[in-house]
Amino acid sequence: MPRSSAPLRLVAACLLAAGAATAHAQPSVTMYGLIDLSFGATQAPGAKSSKNVNSGNMTTSFIGVKGSEDLGGGMSTVYALESFMRSDTAAAGRFDGDTFWARNAYVGLTSPAAGTLTLGRNTTSLFVNTLLFNSFGDSFGFSPSIRHTFTSSTTPRTQASDVQVSGDTGWSDSVRYASPSFGGLSFTAHAALGEGSGGRNLGLSALYFAGPLAAGVAWQKVEKGTGAFNPDTTAWQLGASYNLAPLKLYAQYGSNDNKTLDNTIKVWGLGADYSIGLGKVLVQYGQLSPDVGADQKTLSLGYDYLMSKRTDLYAVYMNEKKSGLSSGNSYAFGVRHRF
Repeated sequence: MPRSSAPLRLVAACLLAAGAATAHAQPSVTMYGLIDLSFGATQAPGAKSSKNVNSGNMTTSFIGVKGSEDLGGGMSTVYALESFMRSDTAAAGRFDGDTFWARNAYVGLTSPAAGTLTLGRNTTSLFVNTLLFNSFGDSFGFSPSIRHTFTSSTTPRTQASDVQVSGDTGWSDSVRYASPSFGGLSFTAHAALGEGSGGRNLGLSALYFAGPLAAGVAWQKVEKGTGAFNPDTTAWQLGASYNLAPLKLYAQYGSNDNKTLDNTIKVWGLGADYSIGLGKVLVQYGQLSPDVGADQKTLSLGYDYLMSKRTDLYAVYMNEKKSGLSSGNSYAFGVRHRF
């Protein structure tokens, strides 16, 4: 090639490099969410049955936006803004007065080698550990594990046994670090600054995934925003699952030390799911035992049918027993769609 073509080659190389750098730095933005609606009846122990159409019985309905930007050298910016919603009434949030971006609202940095650091409102590791190791996942409507750990069957809450883990499933004003996986083992550290709201929150967890076995441990201490029914609590939980496809087994055990109300609550559960074609049979049993207050036992049975990668139909029955009260029996038939 003539020498006069050398500058042309240099210009071409620069243009290609600039184009590659521009493409390399292009951010990605994704809108996504889930709508879960069902009809049936709910009945807490000692209460009357109520027919209803409900949002989020199997998974709390939400909508979100997330994205990332490649910063080069394996480092990326990540962010997410996620809002819960009540699809049955078209209302925002899980309840009246809920923060709009209550599911997640964070920005941070991530790399395969160093892990992920996010600032803002982050989902807690205890909640993740709870949903991973029970057959009903993150179902506030029917998972004994979720209900016994994070909710109460009594409204309003009137006694020490009515209050389980405080601090919600997500912490505001928080910093969260999630490590890379080391041969199937990963860990997280999570802290929420008090900012004048009664102290800070701290959390630690570890997860292990290897073949059919999965296991996790989570610990948290909540002081922020403490009050009569948002108490100072320290909780821990062990969980495990073992996949014997088509059968998968689950087990959990944990404790919540409620310092404000001087009560310790033990929670344990056993469950299984069994795949049959495109469907899955779900079974989960859980028991809540406080030092002060009534024991509670919950059994949930369900069937989940996958119509497509995004849509499933489910039918669930739940029986709840609380010492000194008549049993509560709830059921639902629902559809869940992810987009």
